[in-house]
Amino acid sequence: MINKKPNILVIGDLMIDHYLWGDTNRISPEAPVQVIDVEKETITLGGAGNVISNLKALNCEVTVISVIGDDKNAQELISMLIGLDVKRFLIHDETRKTTKKSRIIASAQQIVRYDHETKDDISPQIEAFISTKILEIVDQFDVIVVSDYGKGVITDSLMSKIIFSALGHNIKVLVDPKGNDYSKYIGSYLLTPNKKEASVATNMSIDNDNLKDVLKKLKNITAVEIPMITLSEDGIAILDQNDNLIIKPTVAREVFDVTGAGDTVIASLAYSLSKGYNIEYSLEFANLAAGVVVGKLGSATATLQEIDEYKSSLHKSSIESHIKTFQEIKSIADTLREKNKKIVFTNGCFDILHKGHVQYLDIAKSFGDILILGLNSNDSVKQLKGEDRPINDQDDRAYILGALESVDYVVIFDQETPIDLIKLVQPDILVKGGDYKDKEVVGSDIAKEVKLVQFVDGKSTTKTIEKIKQSNI
Repeated sequence: MINKKPNILVIGDLMIDHYLWGDTNRISPEAPVQVIDVEKETITLGGAGNVISNLKALNCEVTVISVIGDDKNAQELISMLIGLDVKRFLIHDETRKTTKKSRIIASAQQIVRYDHETKDDISPQIEAFISTKILEIVDQFDVIVVSDYGKGVITDSLMSKIIFSALGHNIKVLVDPKGNDYSKYIGSYLLTPNKKEASVATNMSIDNDNLKDVLKKLKNITAVEIPMITLSEDGIAILDQNDNLIIKPTVAREVFDVTGAGDTVIASLAYSLSKGYNIEYSLEFANLAAGVVVGKLGSATATLQEIDEYKSSLHKSSIESHIKTFQEIKSIADTLREKNKKIVFTNGCFDILHKGHVQYLDIAKSFGDILILGLNSNDSVKQLKGEDRPINDQDDRAYILGALESVDYVVIFDQETPIDLIKLVQPDILVKGGDYKDKEVVGSDIAKEVKLVQFVDGKSTTKTIEKIKQSNI
């Protein structure tokens, strides 16, 4: 499941986050208020829409179910969902306003917010339609995320039906809750209230001394497996299965804005859990994602690449994070070029890793900033080396190479040559072994420069295999 692309269903309150950006240098002569000189205006998806944006940034397939108005804001919202390639089951209710939150930002500070919205519960007829749709499609998904912003879509009875439908297919339901009665969420796998929300739900003030007691009460109310409170830039607090308090801090380089951090946390948890990772790993991943977004201004998302880079900056980069797909490496290469990083590319079978390989890759990395290694798949190696090769499986080879300090990214390719991969990466430097002198190097017409590196004498996979065979005679 680790390599599977997650398929997530999001149900909840969709909205638009609207920003007016500018500077303030004067006071109005009409009243003692600041005058904002607006320089630009932006819109993004908010509420459940921000969860969707975060999931798409994590390369998930996403379907959304919601209720919106029949107004200009609704059309604007749909246009943004189409732009993200999100599957949609949206009900237009002409009696409702599509929620739009407008914020004025001056000198990196939010000055004021004003809202257009409807908060009434959806009608029984609309709820029945949604319930039927969920029953029809629920078995297609890995995880369901309920984003309850208290705008009327997630009624008590609809929440019960969502949980009932999910439990019938052993699907986890993750909820970003609202209100003061969390009993509506009983049966959910996980809730992600922030400190204020948890305080309201438990009727307890929260400080460092009673955080454990608050989590215990949440567990009693909701019966979730692991009770949780998100702490914005301070991380995530949980009780483990033995009721021990664990606070996983978010190490943000600089905190600009915590807006939407909760949406990032629940999206990251949904992504990680749907990939088959356990809750401990998923919490760590969500914390890293939160660390990325609180360093941005406004509702923000964290891409897999940003999380990898952030994790590397904290010296917590996992080996798996260095192994990428074609789609992922294209996005990474595009970003690297925007940052004026010099990309080095090389490729090979690297069947039985030895000193010659390591030295070759170390030299290759020295030619630029980032080394991307194209690794021949099992089938590709057989085409080149014969049916008795490779000795080591492609996943094993990729893992070992990804652990090397000199290798930034590993991408497995199936073709006999890596030409398609080179076209995606568009490297600055293409590196091959010294035996390619006076030979045509595949991709030399794409890279800006080709460099040849001499192999270490006496070191090769073939000689290693021969030595092993001789020792067994």
